[in-house]
Amino acid sequence: MAKAVLLLGGNIDNKYKYLARAESLISSVIGEIIDRSSFYESAPWGFVHKSFFLNKVIVVETILSPLALLLHINQIENMMGRIRNSDQYIERNIDIDILLYDNEVVNDDNLIIPHTKLHQRRFALEPICEIAPEKIHPVLNKSFRQLLENCEDVLEVKRLSENDIPTLS
Repeated sequence: MAKAVLLLGGNIDNKYKYLARAESLISSVIGEIIDRSSFYESAPWGFVHKSFFLNKVIVVETILSPLALLLHINQIENMMGRIRNSDQYIERNIDIDILLYDNEVVNDDNLIIPHTKLHQRRFALEPICEIAPEKIHPVLNKSFRQLLENCEDVLEVKRLSENDIPTLS
């Protein structure tokens, strides 16, 4: 079994509902979720939009290879109505990124692990540091705590409390 660290996010429609649905589909299709961060609200990265993103990190145990994992993630996103019509950053109802896969380094035409911009994105580093601050980045050889301390991204990232989260029904 491998442990994959995934970043879930979205900034349109009912963000909480989309992230909950993504977690449910990941559990049924990819593997057991063994850890998860809190929800984080963050400003859009790489583009301007009026809606903040809702993000969280999950750790899933899976028997899937990295490329099979990517295929299943793309199927989940498509099933949930993810629209891909540009190479630019745009608003989206769901986005699932593979941040890490065990301590492996993958350089494929369709997949790079660890995620190439992970160390530059506060919205990904904050939730990883909540659940695994001392985990070492397999390429940069620094802990995620160190990467967060040195991150130059100044966009707002706010950890949400249980009181901030609406009841899903």
